[in-house]
Amino acid sequence: MRSRYRVSEEGGYLITSTIVEWIPVFTTPDTYEIVTESLAFCRREKGLKIRAFVILDNHLHLLAEAPDLSRTMQAFKRHTASRIVEHAESANRPWLLDALKRHKKSYKTESRYQVWQEGFHPKRIQGEAMLTQKIGYIHNNPVRRGWVDAPEHWRYSSARNHYFDDHSVLEIDLEYE
Repeated sequence: MRSRYRVSEEGGYLITSTIVEWIPVFTTPDTYEIVTESLAFCRREKGLKIRAFVILDNHLHLLAEAPDLSRTMQAFKRHTASRIVEHAESANRPWLLDALKRHKKSYKTESRYQVWQEGFHPKRIQGEAMLTQKIGYIHNNPVRRGWVDAPEHWRYSSARNHYFDDHSVLEIDLEYE
């Protein structure tokens, strides 16, 4: 079934994008870089503004906005999906390719694989209190999973951007314009 989530207004949204069947795809620096490089491209070329992010093994959260957020996310997911498949082929990961093929929706006839679940589940950020709560939620994801002791210890998170002004993994927009 196709997603019924829609972006109806401009402004910031909490976005969640998940790999099909929660398959752990992001397990090496190379696979995380597929996402960070694609997000950096969307910032430069598509007007994506990212306030916070975290990339985990099988999903990502963004606090973001863009002039056409739906199209931007669609392009992001299409591009990262093809790069993830290319990486799985070159890194000789048949188990991953088999899983992505097995979980592909039958009506998706233009591809042999499905990497992302449909949609990106946008939730409109309404007010400063909600903004603060969602940034905390995003940054604490790896802590809740027991992967790190503090949010800023997770490399693929904007916690470092917020706490230390460290934009080495991905430059973000600390404030929206």
